[in-house]
Amino acid sequence: MVDTNLIFALISFYFVMYVTPGPNNAMVLASGLKFGFLKSIPHMTGITIGHVTQLILVCLGLGKIFQIFPEIQNILKILCAIYLIYLGYKIIGSFSKIKDDDSRPLKFYEAALFQIVNPKAWTISSMAASGFLPKDGNLIISILFISCIALIICPISISPWAAFGSGIKNLVKNNKIKVIIELFLAFLLLITAILIVID
Repeated sequence: MVDTNLIFALISFYFVMYVTPGPNNAMVLASGLKFGFLKSIPHMTGITIGHVTQLILVCLGLGKIFQIFPEIQNILKILCAIYLIYLGYKIIGSFSKIKDDDSRPLKFYEAALFQIVNPKAWTISSMAASGFLPKDGNLIISILFISCIALIICPISISPWAAFGSGIKNLVKNNKIKVIIELFLAFLLLITAILIVID
């Protein structure tokens, strides 16, 4: 019998973890602003599938590696922070010349692979594995159950960021306002990178 309290708790956990600011949401917001919602769908799908794969691996025991070798997670944090700073640098000056540069939305596999260096994604996976995997019962069925909930809630939670970015893109035509938005997004990515490293 399915425990409705467990389902509600898991949905609430995933929604809060996925919808709050982090590397994925910052990148999806920037993608929506620069390329629009539809062109950001492969990016969001890659995040979802990449994270669910990561979640399954952590539930199967990969998370133990971080407990044994915590320095690996520190290296991943630094790599993620460097990438976010690079992304922030690329954002500056990009919205006003979208047709002039050769930039493109992140592809499905690129977004999926980014989860390897995304410390927030590892944290969510580790918390889900430690908090929702039952001590008794069938491990595989439990992992499938947790993963299916993640597969549904993740895109629901991150898509508003792309929609918001796309909405801003359609509303903002003034180049000065675009510059302000570029600088603001770059600043958010910088702050996110700093928080990741010092956390």
